[in-house]
Amino acid sequence: MSDLAKFAKDNNVKFFLFNFTDLFGTQRAKLVPAQAVASMQKSGAGFAGFASWLDMTPAHPDMFVMPDASSVIQLPWKPEVAWVAGDPWMDGEPVAQAPRNVLKRLMAEAGEQGLLPKSGVEPEFHLISADGTTISDARDTQEKPCYDQSAVMRRYDVISEICSTMIELGWGPYQNDHEDANGQFEINWDFNDALTTADQHCFFKFMVKSIAEKHELRATFMPKPFINLTGNGCHVHLSVWDLKGKKNLFHDKKDEVGLSSMAYHFLGGLMKHGEAITAITNPTVNSYKRINAPPTLSGATWSPSSITYGGNNRTHMVRVPDEGRIEFRLADGAANPYLLQAIMLAAGLAGIEQELDPGKRLDIDMYTEGHKVKGAKKLPLNLLDALRTFGKDKALQSALGDECSAAFIKLKTNEWNTYTRQLTQWERDTTLDC
Repeated sequence: MSDLAKFAKDNNVKFFLFNFTDLFGTQRAKLVPAQAVASMQKSGAGFAGFASWLDMTPAHPDMFVMPDASSVIQLPWKPEVAWVAGDPWMDGEPVAQAPRNVLKRLMAEAGEQGLLPKSGVEPEFHLISADGTTISDARDTQEKPCYDQSAVMRRYDVISEICSTMIELGWGPYQNDHEDANGQFEINWDFNDALTTADQHCFFKFMVKSIAEKHELRATFMPKPFINLTGNGCHVHLSVWDLKGKKNLFHDKKDEVGLSSMAYHFLGGLMKHGEAITAITNPTVNSYKRINAPPTLSGATWSPSSITYGGNNRTHMVRVPDEGRIEFRLADGAANPYLLQAIMLAAGLAGIEQELDPGKRLDIDMYTEGHKVKGAKKLPLNLLDALRTFGKDKALQSALGDECSAAFIKLKTNEWNTYTRQLTQWERDTTLDC
């Protein structure tokens, strides 16, 4: 679809959400009436960059978000409105720190090498009370609630509406399940090129929250909303194909686990830059309550603590679940959908270019036997450590874009500083009598 005005006429759309995603993953939009969409498609919707999480000031000129008409999605739950992802521009140039622009540039660089990155995401979320204090289902109390048939059916109205919406959109959802934490769910859908997947990931979060609100509930992708329960991960399945999307260049049936030398080099990039990647894939203070965490009520966190990879083994940062693809298990629900894809491509493409060796595959349970592995790098313990490591990784910063990297480090360091100024009840409980 290239003509949004025609789309509006053909589909009885009254308004368009001209959308962009800032560095923190917050979705920003202007509601554009269909009568004005033809001119707005040419000129873009105007925003003040400083009013969002971008490294700008009130002195910056207007930022215009140019809609990518190929991404347009009519809201099945509010069909008079359509959502369209956009690319921020300023002074006639793409905004270098804008996450979607960053991913598009990396996709283009891959394309110049004859490569088409494809991915699928598994964003976990909790359905909680409207006030955010408890899980929404008081009967969802099992110690091991994963795949609980009764619990998923008690939330059938919400989950089925989300899934039916995805079917209507043509995304190819193929399973819904209750996850490892009480009140936690996951919906899986077909993989696609990395940019389309990132657009869908953004829309998915908006859709899930909107449909939950219809049912007087709240959906959260917060990494660790409840300290005793498993957190919300966002696993990414990755492969690289030829430009026509017909041949999986990660597949080699002769290999023990079905990976090609290119796939191993891509893995090598993830292993080399794993510590720095964490700043992007786990971008909040709360993220570090999910990784490096003690076992939860169910018995396991299902999140990594080391920069290792294994076969079909969920205790590593990367697992190989099947031939021709890898699963990156580090990221959480707070990750920016565009930067998540971009940082993995930046590291992986560097690994391919430099023919990096990922090291030995570890077919052990890292939760119980990880202490036996010599030299396995650990993940950062907190956001500040991750930001400092990312700040030292000049190659990764350059690949992601120096402007984007500097802006992210600056704004996230400010967030850390704000956090450190908070006085917690734990501090009072343990220190008041000093």
